[in-house]
Amino acid sequence: MSRVPVDVRRRELVDAAITVMARDGIAKATTRAIVTEAGVHLGLFHYCFKSKEDMLLRVIETLHERHLRAVLDSVDPQLGFEEMVRAALREYWARVEQFPAEHQLTYELTQYALRNPALAGVARRQYELHLEYARAFLAAVAQAAGVRWTVPLDVLARKVQSAVDGVTLAWIVDRDTSATLAVLDLYVEQLVAFAEQEVPQSA
Repeated sequence: MSRVPVDVRRRELVDAAITVMARDGIAKATTRAIVTEAGVHLGLFHYCFKSKEDMLLRVIETLHERHLRAVLDSVDPQLGFEEMVRAALREYWARVEQFPAEHQLTYELTQYALRNPALAGVARRQYELHLEYARAFLAAVAQAAGVRWTVPLDVLARKVQSAVDGVTLAWIVDRDTSATLAVLDLYVEQLVAFAEQEVPQSA
């Protein structure tokens, strides 16, 4: 039988950890529960991860890549600027509704990490990733539409992160999709107002 590469096993264990945490909560996501979900032996977990922090960092990186990468991939230069921004946020929202337990898990991970001093780096990395993806999104739509942002990108990225974070958490609580989409549409109108058309250098 061929040996499975460690990076493949690590991905399997991360996927299993996400499944267990999203289904049963972080408190029940013991090492044994994760390896049972993955169908591997206990020793493999400690071979793949240096620590619990290492595993949780890979979990949040996987969740961000899984859901926020789709937003970047949805940026369509064939659309007008406002329509492009709206479509990208709708793509994000479609994934919230498709995977609500995984999005709820991100909030649980934040609180869990903040209450465990040894895991403070996990919460910090989680929000660093939020901002990295927000900056990438803003840069992508601006380039595609030929506009420039009139406020610093870091400030605008934090504004986007805060707005998306807020509507997602509110929806997880009340599941009011129509109200959430109305808020997102209003936010799109506000966001595009921070952009102006690029002036060609020859002008």
